[in-house]
Amino acid sequence: MLHDAMPGTAEHLAANQPITGYIGFDPTAASLHIGNLATIMLLVHLQRAGHRPVALVGGATGMIGDPSGKSSERNLLDEETLRRNQDGIRQQLEKFLDFTPGPTAAVVVNNYDWFKEFGFLQFLRDVGKHLTVNYMMAKDSVKRRLGTADNDGSDAPEQRAEGLSFTEFSYQLLQGYDFLHLYKTLNCTLQMGGSDQWGNITTGTELIRRLAGSEAKAYALTCPLVTKADGSKFGKSESGNVWLSPELTSPYQFYQFWLNATDADAPRLIRVFTLLSEDEITALETEHAQAPHLRTLQKALAKDVTTRVHSAAEYEASVAASEILFGKGDLATLQSLDEKTLLSVFEGVPQLQVTRAQAASLTAADLLSEVTDYQIFSSKGEAKKMIQGGGVSLNRQKVSGADQQVGELPLVLDKYLVAQKGKKNYYLIALT
Repeated sequence: MLHDAMPGTAEHLAANQPITGYIGFDPTAASLHIGNLATIMLLVHLQRAGHRPVALVGGATGMIGDPSGKSSERNLLDEETLRRNQDGIRQQLEKFLDFTPGPTAAVVVNNYDWFKEFGFLQFLRDVGKHLTVNYMMAKDSVKRRLGTADNDGSDAPEQRAEGLSFTEFSYQLLQGYDFLHLYKTLNCTLQMGGSDQWGNITTGTELIRRLAGSEAKAYALTCPLVTKADGSKFGKSESGNVWLSPELTSPYQFYQFWLNATDADAPRLIRVFTLLSEDEITALETEHAQAPHLRTLQKALAKDVTTRVHSAAEYEASVAASEILFGKGDLATLQSLDEKTLLSVFEGVPQLQVTRAQAASLTAADLLSEVTDYQIFSSKGEAKKMIQGGGVSLNRQKVSGADQQVGELPLVLDKYLVAQKGKKNYYLIALT
């Protein structure tokens, strides 16, 4: 997980226990996403190694937006939205870090608390004068947006054209002051983050060196940005970001994201995002290599991360929900799902509607053909033939005959019928 570290960082960690280290999180949404999870794991490992983790929620810097890795300036958020987002992020961090009082107890801070009374002129006088424009312009995050970065393939044309507002240019100075403030108030000597944060982090170490005295020591450590084996961005599904919040990404969808990791990605992901030992991972890799189709690595990865982000119960429910599409599970399994999970499971299948009044007097053959606009069977005769052959089920129960009354069937959540034609063709019928 190590990408870069300032000289002396390893020795500082080994010789001083506990040290205090922090990572900043940008509250641009009410939830963190799995792109943030790698840096959360840095804090987890820091605490497990006997040190004190600090999570900084950027209530002040979030009003500006970090230009690192961005091709354009983001929309600015109001204070009320930021406060709401901060509350959601803190609740998520509490799932990973131990806040039990003690020398290694985790701490959550908000930089708005020390910036809200800091006047602009005072900041320029007390902080801004200690770093030159030349120093700040040398940062890669600035050079890429201005089109002056080395031609390494990362400075896309749109980045050169966009330019950089003074608001964003000042971001590294604000983040640098965060480090200085935490150094003075919490004796925080280490800042960590993704590799794209190196410039911002070292601005903080430079401010500490200049403002806290010649004896002051501060260190920087970054982890690699997690990408897929093909080089594409990690952390997004076809429908967008994969969030840690169950309201934004259901536990089932979250579980599926990890379960669908490729064989090329799984070995790295399981090392970054789980707390399994190297021996455990090696054993899983050996087992996976013997029968890749069983997806041993992906299942272990999905179990560990889903359980820690959500719960063991949500993991078990997600496994049960996943098996439904593979012909496993019975009516009780279906009925155990909440509506959000049920809709997530059948998100990619045809979803049809029938009124309750219609359903009360329908036969199975009518329901599966004419009443659902022939989307399940193209004719009533075809429906009857497959029902007679035992190839049709409603809510995991074989349809006994073409004339079976739909009104007599048990419903899922008192509303749904899951129709299955053959082994793999599913339809979700909602009674309205």
